[in-house]
Parts: sequence; structure tokens; C-alpha cells
Amino acid sequence: MDRPAVTPYDDALASLQAAGRLPSVSAAVARGGTPVWQGCVSVLPDREVSGATAYRIGSITKTLTAVLVVQLRDEGRLGLDDPLGRFVPETGYASVTLRELLAHTGGLQSEPAGAWWERVDGSSFADLVAANDGAGRIAAAGEYFHYSNLGFALLGEVVARLRGAPWWEVARTRLLGPLGMAATSYHPPADHAPGRSVDHFAHTLSAEPHTDTGAMAPAGQLWSTTGDLLRWADFLATGHPDVLAATSLAEMALPARPGTADDAYGLGLRLLGVGGRTLVGHTGSMPGFQASLFVDPVSRDAVVALADATTGLGAEEVPGRFLDAGPGPGEGARAGVPAWRPSARPLPGRVAEVLGVWFWGNTALGIEWVHGELRVRDLRSGELEDRFAPEGDGFVGVDGYHRGEILHLRRRPDGTLGHLECATFVWTRAPYDPHAPIPGGVAEPL
Repeated sequence: MDRPAVTPYDDALASLQAAGRLPSVSAAVARGGTPVWQGCVSVLPDREVSGATAYRIGSITKTLTAVLVVQLRDEGRLGLDDPLGRFVPETGYASVTLRELLAHTGGLQSEPAGAWWERVDGSSFADLVAANDGAGRIAAAGEYFHYSNLGFALLGEVVARLRGAPWWEVARTRLLGPLGMAATSYHPPADHAPGRSVDHFAHTLSAEPHTDTGAMAPAGQLWSTTGDLLRWADFLATGHPDVLAATSLAEMALPARPGTADDAYGLGLRLLGVGGRTLVGHTGSMPGFQASLFVDPVSRDAVVALADATTGLGAEEVPGRFLDAGPGPGEGARAGVPAWRPSARPLPGRVAEVLGVWFWGNTALGIEWVHGELRVRDLRSGELEDRFAPEGDGFVGVDGYHRGEILHLRRRPDGTLGHLECATFVWTRAPYDPHAPIPGGVAEPL
């Protein structure tokens, strides 16, 4: 059977995975509102994923909450300049308007008080509003843009109270149902990617929690697939008679603070300039996941990417990577750029204690474990300085200035690692005084 042709979209996805150290990444592209490509790259050692797999979408959830609020405005149930206290009188942010909450200009703090909400199961709205009484406010309303997850939890409560149903039930019946987004869910479905974080130096994977964020859910709870999110992206460009008119969506896509440095956000939608055109959508992140969804409202070209890594996706760069690509033959980056792969646990021998930040004098170096060797980078420039391979009980240089030289592990009298030495170059865990005596120790033989 012939292998499918590699397209520039595949090339872009392969480069995205390798550069971002992504355990898995799924992406899809639509042109003129029609899906034209979908791809998935995975190096997960313990889970099969595909283009139909669900990922957590983080703050893309906010775009659904924003549409629900504007939906109520179009029905005459509220005004965007109404104060929040009209609907949630017990809040400490009663004077902030719904428009300011949608545009992140209400002066609210970014996160709710208490534990990191994305990593712990959430509480009730009563508990949330009691813990956030207004004392955490960081600016006057309208003073400047300041992204607030808390603000969208408050907007979700407005929706719930006016609809007389929980926020998720309203989103499911009034948005997902009419748009045919059956693969979008509150909890992870059976076919879901596992949330993972990648150790910067060891390149090992750690599991991240799949929390139920409770009252914070309107800010970032949902799970979805690239297929469902392409439907949502096209809706943001065209509207739907049973959901929201295109004119209202166009209003949401206007800069909330035009002519300022904070003009990249509308009413619940991010605005992103790519190749001379303005895209609308949102990025998203939760522990173990990142997401990107943007659409050109004029051409209906759209890009979605979902990854199960806490960092590394470069969500704002995703649309440019794929919109600049095309359906023709690719250059084969999938074959030319090796996929990043995680390190297996446990790390061999002395590798774990050598990893991390070291200093040669006052120059910071980072030592990573990649493809079975130590890689030394200058942390200022990011340049790869040296590579060392395991040999015997230690390491020997295989590339760079120290090629062929032995990397000695110098130990303290109690056996703990004190510093590293290679051909008289001494590396310490903290910057050292070049006029002080060179640290002592006993070299470990190869």
C-alpha cells in the first residue's frame, strides 16, 4: 500500500511537535469553512491517540461563555453595560460591568484567592464569591487590560442565574447541540489524551491532574476534539440562526480598547494578526494541556491545535505555521526532523544528579538528558555547547569543545555531588568567585 503523501501541513505539525517537546499534538485546518486536513503526532509510551481523541481546551472555554452572555443580550435579558451586581448582588465586584468582564478590563485579579484553581477540584459558587470579596482588585475598572479567569467564572454565574440551569447544561443545550458538537464534554471522555508535563532537563513525563474546576468551569473546564473545534471556529466566523447572529459575533471581534496597546482582545475573543489579516479565537492551557483555535472571519480559514503538554505549544504561532502552508506536496519534515521523544524512567545511573543548572564562572549552563546523552546549553543564548555520552561509570565528550574529554563528577567527603570538571573547566551549582580557590573533591573514575 502506498504511504500517504506528506503535505506542508504534516511538515508544520512535525516541526511543532519536535520544537515544543510535545508528547502528542493533534491539529486540523479548514479552508473557506471546509475541513481540508487533520493530523496527529504522538510519542506517548502508554496511550494511543488519534485525530478523534479529546484534549482539554482550557480558556477556549471562555469563548463559549462569552457567546452565552451575548446571546442573553440579544434576547433583551441583559445589557453589556449592566453592572455585575444586578445579577450577582453578593459579589465584591458589583460595580464592574459585564462588558468589562468580557474584555478583561474590570480590574479584577487574574486568579481566584486560594489554591491554584486549575490543579485542585473546585468549590461551589458560594465558596468562590465568599473567598473573593473584592479585596484582590488590582486596578480601577477600565484602567487597562488585565486577563482574569475569575471574571469569567462570574460571567458563567450570570448565565446560570438568568437561564435557571447550571452553566454547563446551558452551554450543552444552547451551543453544542445546535452546532452538532457532540464530542465536546465537561469531563474527559473515554478517548482522551492524558495530561502530561515534560521535565525540562530530564525530558521525562509526569502526569497532570484532570480536575473538576467547579465554579471556575466557565473559565477553562471543557474537553474537545479538533473536529468539533473546527465547527466552533466556523461558527465564530459565520454565526448560526439558533445560536448567535454573525453581526453579534462581529461586534465581539472588535477591539475593546482600540488605539491602545491592549487592542488584541474583544468581548471574550482574542484578536491575532497573521500575514496581514486579523484572526479571532482563543488560546487555552490547563495543567497537562495547551490549545489554539483561530479563524479568519472573512475567508473562513481556520486552524486548531491541541497538545497534551503543560508548556511548549506556542499557541499564538500555530495559525501562522499552518495558514502559510498548503495542500500540495511537502518537503518531508516529518522524515527530516526527528520527533522529540521522552526519556524513559528511571534515568540511568548518575544522570539524574548531573541534570539542571550549572555555572562556569558566572555563565549559566543547562544540562539535559536527550536521546541517551547529556547536552550542555548556554542558557543565555540557547546554543548547544557540548554533548557527552555515558561511558563506564561516567561521561565522555562526543561533540563540542570537550569532544574526547572526560567529564569528572567531583564529590564532597559525604559522597554528594559537589561540582563537575572537564579539562580544568569547573562547573558549580552557583556562580563562584573566580578569585576563590577551585572547589576540591575526588574524581569518579570512568
